[in-house]
Amino acid sequence: MTSKPCNVLLIQPRFTAGSFWNYQETCKIVGAKYPAPPLGLITVAAMLPQSWTLRLVDWNTQELDDADIDWADIVMSGGMLPQQPSTLAIIDRCKARGVPVAIGGPDVTTSPERYEHADFRVIGEAESVIADFVDAWQRGERSGLFTAEKFKADVTTTPIPRFDLLNFADYTQICVQFSRGCPFTCEFCDIIEIYGRVPRAKTNDQMLAELQALYDLGYRGNVDFVDDNLIGNKKAVKAFLPEMIRWQKERHYPFLFSTEASLNLADDPVLLNMLRDAGFFTVFIGIESPDPDVLVATRKKQNTRRDIADSVNKIYEAGIFVLAGFIVGFDEEKESVADPICKLIEDAAIPVAMAGLLFALPETQLTRRLEREGRLHPGHDQSDGDLGDQCTSGLNFDTQRPRAEILTDYRRIVDHIYTPQNYLARVRQVIDRLDMSGPNGDLSRARLKKDASEFIRIFWNLTVRKPEHRRAFLSLFFYCLKRNPRALNAALIMYALFVHLGPFSRYVVGEISKQIEDVENGHWQRPVLEAAQ
Repeated sequence: MTSKPCNVLLIQPRFTAGSFWNYQETCKIVGAKYPAPPLGLITVAAMLPQSWTLRLVDWNTQELDDADIDWADIVMSGGMLPQQPSTLAIIDRCKARGVPVAIGGPDVTTSPERYEHADFRVIGEAESVIADFVDAWQRGERSGLFTAEKFKADVTTTPIPRFDLLNFADYTQICVQFSRGCPFTCEFCDIIEIYGRVPRAKTNDQMLAELQALYDLGYRGNVDFVDDNLIGNKKAVKAFLPEMIRWQKERHYPFLFSTEASLNLADDPVLLNMLRDAGFFTVFIGIESPDPDVLVATRKKQNTRRDIADSVNKIYEAGIFVLAGFIVGFDEEKESVADPICKLIEDAAIPVAMAGLLFALPETQLTRRLEREGRLHPGHDQSDGDLGDQCTSGLNFDTQRPRAEILTDYRRIVDHIYTPQNYLARVRQVIDRLDMSGPNGDLSRARLKKDASEFIRIFWNLTVRKPEHRRAFLSLFFYCLKRNPRALNAALIMYALFVHLGPFSRYVVGEISKQIEDVENGHWQRPVLEAAQ
């Protein structure tokens, strides 16, 4: 594509500061600034004309100066719901300096009205409309709306992301994507609304080319497959993994992989073994609730008709440790759910359990149902507070159970699972259960320098710089050396995560306690429609 030169500033908006997922203290002890880079923005960057000059500012890792904006002919930004306040601030700053701004990503796709004052809005997947956007810009148009047809983007045409725009040292992991979409119909999930229920996968050669690009740029370490369900298209992933295994072996395993998948992963030992042999070391799974009635009502049927703890254990037996999500506040909760959820987390030995309050996301089945029932809080100003962080801002609707009871349950869960004693007891159980006979238990020649450096950093930080962790960390360290030394990397990661999660859980308990007090004292009121509406 030939085009006139153009200076493009790509800005990754800041995520909510107080978040389960930002792992700020964990990042510090491994020498990083943020967990992950902006995969969406660097993928869009690869779709732009080669004659355009691109700069990337990740506002999570560096400051955004006015001089950066002044350099640009156009600013491109956008992201997810927790980034909404920051994205709106970027629009305002660009407007003030007379620089056109284009916004895309999941949040503008599901809530386009929030971004009406942006010069350009890209709704849906960029692959389908990026050429139209570039043509409009070249014609001199300085505003516009570009809407992609839903679920039609051909991901086999998606170019290799511009990994060269990243400073790898800023992040604990680098992200790639194999597929989009999920076959399930969970009521509260927005993935199927944005990307559809028929997962579309890249080709094997295409995916290997992305890994090779990272390898050629010198990156070694954790690569996260950000697919919302990596096994949503089992046929495609099973066809890809043997190629991935071969690629890893030929290069002495330069990467460790993480991803997200549904719990039915445990039903397929062949697939589990392939993931292990490819170098996957951890997987996030949405469990949500131990109550079958809740799972059925919320259309999470893939988690029913099974022993959840046993399913998690089968994943451990493949040498992959599990992070899991749980949600409190479903209509079908007939009584206190604190004890059953805590028991499941303990029985399954899940150290990192993301317990959150139910939040009705825009354009989901849940939101549409609550609107029909007159229970949604439409006047809730989503630009305030810890937007999108389900730990401290949830229940944006009239609940079936008394609100104070739900909040009390939630506080009990967070308070219980993140005490040092309970968390580290689960880590020890994981160490005992992990079968590390696969490549994840080996020392990688390709990662030796990076792994050694990270080990020294973690050991130094947890024994010298943070002496309050010394005793517990060394106890876990020697326990792992004695019981399952090949699981040492997993043990270090799980302890490093607790450096963030321990204090964050105390913050959540405090914030939820304030909310409970407000409800019990009658200070909490249902939000009302804003005057502008």
